[in-house]
Formats: sequence, structure tokens, C-alpha cells
Amino acid sequence: MGGRGAGKTRAAAEWVTDMVAQGYASSIALIGATLGDVRNVMVGGKSGLLAIAPPELAPKYEPSKRILTWANGAIAYAYSAEVPDSLRGPQFDLAWGDELAAWADGDAVLDVLRPALRLGENPKVVLTTTPRPVPWVKDLLLDETCVITRSSTRDNAANLAKGVVDDLERRFDNSIWARQELFGELIEDPEGALWSRDDIKRARALPKAHDFDTILIAVDPPATKGKNADACGIIIAGKNGKNAWVIDDLTTQGQAPNEWAAVIAKAYEKYAANYILAEGNQGGEMVREIIKLQSPEAMVRLVHASKSKRVRAEPVALLYAQNRICHNRHFPALEDEMCSFGTQNFRGSPNRMDALVHALTHLLLVQKSNPKIRPI
Repeated sequence: MGGRGAGKTRAAAEWVTDMVAQGYASSIALIGATLGDVRNVMVGGKSGLLAIAPPELAPKYEPSKRILTWANGAIAYAYSAEVPDSLRGPQFDLAWGDELAAWADGDAVLDVLRPALRLGENPKVVLTTTPRPVPWVKDLLLDETCVITRSSTRDNAANLAKGVVDDLERRFDNSIWARQELFGELIEDPEGALWSRDDIKRARALPKAHDFDTILIAVDPPATKGKNADACGIIIAGKNGKNAWVIDDLTTQGQAPNEWAAVIAKAYEKYAANYILAEGNQGGEMVREIIKLQSPEAMVRLVHASKSKRVRAEPVALLYAQNRICHNRHFPALEDEMCSFGTQNFRGSPNRMDALVHALTHLLLVQKSNPKIRPI
């Protein structure tokens, strides 16, 4: 386990090459999050198997066949963690799995890989990853047959661009992102929350603003109705330059669609918002129509969430670590949800946080292109 740029790929590539050179490996599985990762990082990357092999042991790579062949007859086969069943049938004496924590379902891959490691006297697998608190990584920490090594980005500073480590450590300080992505720590639940109280405290301490280039209202509508339904997340946020401000949290609980739409309409007028951004996974066009009935003049954009809530929230948590987000006042319910999301004790649907993530993603992370005239 190690931070980004800590030399994990180089270490594993050297290990595989050494095992081949000593004759300990003849059939090898190379498993990446995708086949592209195997090709571009594990095999063809600057620290990959082709780059680090000594001339007398340089393997032949046949990308169309997805195999790597050494002169002594050892063969490595490329596999994607997206298709665990592709490992059924083959058998190996060695395996290398890269970025284990980024696999879609590491449990499924390891369940198929373990029985396939049945050749030779002592089959082995090396797994390299920047840690995340996913079940299959945490299970390995408890496995008595697993040897664990750790490294940080700082440990490999001599092989990275000058000053990059100093810059990253200074920029992200001791945030959860830095501890995980630079220091290679596994931030386990309940410390697995993406935001800490210190992150929120810093966000409230930043200079407040009242003039913005853009103001939007982000809405995460509930999937159910009635007094016990999920909350309707409603967050007002503004952007000025490269920074954003959380202006208000108007999240409502147990209201009918026309009632929460009325709250949005009133906020649209009060804050002179540029547009309303609504998650369309639940209801799609119906959500737009409900809002337009209460605020006919409003511009309503729908956003469809295709990734998990945690994956969507991680880049936004990084914006907090960069001190690019300010809370214009104390938002107790929102901040409690942010700091508890991702922990074992979190229950319910994080509608406030989800609306916040949509707002800040759209303001600061979505690449916008302007119309251009070009000759044809």
C-alpha cells in the first residue's frame, strides 16, 4: 500500500521480472482495473514490465493476444477486474493485481483468482494499491498469510518532478485526502468519512462573499413520499473565480412535491439564481415539470448520477482540502451529514450532501465549453 507516485508499480514490475528470471514463474496473471490499465500502466508504462526489463530478459508483447512472453518461456496474460469470470479456467503460479482498491468488485476477482493460483511449489500474488476502505482491502489486513509493505509519495520523491511532493503536502496538509493519497494510509471506518470537523471549521473561517459570478440551486429530490420519506436536498451555492461558497441549506423533510418545489421557487427569486440543477435519476422530466409549475421562468437543468455517492463526493472533498469552498454560515444538519457519510454508523440517504456535491461539482469541476467559430 502506498501513496500516489510512491513506486508501487515499479516495485511490482521488478518483482515479477525477478521471479521470471529465477525461473519461479511460468504462467502469470496481470490484473488491472481495466484492460487499458494493464496495457498502459503495468506493461507499457514508464515503470511497467517492458520499461524495466534488462535487455537480456526483455519480453515480447502481443497486445492483440493480450500476452507477454519471455525468452525462457514464461508467459503473462492480461485480465480486467471488470470481468472476474475471465480468470476461470486458466491456472497460474504468479499474479500481479494493480490498484486493488479501485477494482469494481475485488472480492469477486480474488474469489476466482485464489483457486487459479495452483501451479508450482509456492504460488504467490502481489497486490499494489493506493488504499481505500473497501472490504477486500480490509480483509487482506487481517489475513495472516498476507505480507504488507507501506510507502508514501515522499519516499519516492527523488524519482518525481522536483518540488511536486512539497507542493502537494503543503496544499493538502494533513487532510483525509493527503493521508490516503500521499501517505498511503488506509482511512478505515468510522474515520472513513470524506470530511472532518477540521475541514468544515476551515470552510467557515474563510472570507464570506455576497457577490458571485454564478448562483445555482441544487436539488436532490426524494425517491419516496410521505412524512417518513427521504429529505429533499436543497442547497444554494455560488461561484466567484476558482472558489465557491455554500450560501444556504433549505433542505425539507416530509413535504409533498409541490411544497418543496415552492421552497425552490422562493429561493430562486430571493437569490436571483442563474439556474436550478436537479438530479433526474428519480423522476427525470417529472422533476423538471414539478419545479416549473412553481417557477415557470426558471432555467432547470437535469443531472443524472451514474457513479456511486462516495465516488462523486471524493473530488468535492478534495476542494475543501484545497480551501476552495467557504460556508457562509454554520449549517449544522448539512455538516453533520458530511462528516458522518462513509462511516459505519451512517444511516439513511445523504440528500443534503448529495445536493451539495452536485452544486460544487457543477460550479467548479464540470468542464464548460464556449461556442466557437471555426473554418471548414
